[in-house]
Amino acid sequence: MDKNYDALRLENQLCFPLYACSREVIKRYKPCLDELDLTYTQYIAMLVLWEKKSVTVKELGNALFLDSGTLTPLLKKMEAKGLLRRRRSSDDERSLIVTLTEEGEAMRDRAVEVPYKMAQCVNLAPEEASELYRLLYKLLG
Repeated sequence: MDKNYDALRLENQLCFPLYACSREVIKRYKPCLDELDLTYTQYIAMLVLWEKKSVTVKELGNALFLDSGTLTPLLKKMEAKGLLRRRRSSDDERSLIVTLTEEGEAMRDRAVEVPYKMAQCVNLAPEEASELYRLLYKLLG
């Protein structure tokens, strides 16, 4: 291959191992999340809601790096499952507030083992995992 095109080699792309790892990790989550009847994106939304109990769609989108076009259908499905409620803010009609329901809160007990199961799938020493986490958030920043 011509040296002028080395930058176009798959092995020289930082994005490719990030993409491939992301797909692999999400694939490994699937059996655990199937037991909860959640997709990966629904699961990460629940993580935010378990922590905060109530957030605006904008806050949720910021936390998950997702836009409202992705969140709206996701939240509608989760609301239909009884996991959350959506309502307009009384302070600002443009703001939609998402609140965890009792059923959504109760799911937390069933989900508590998911991170531990996933940690067993990652072949990294704790220090390596911490460094990877730090570097990934540095990239996101």
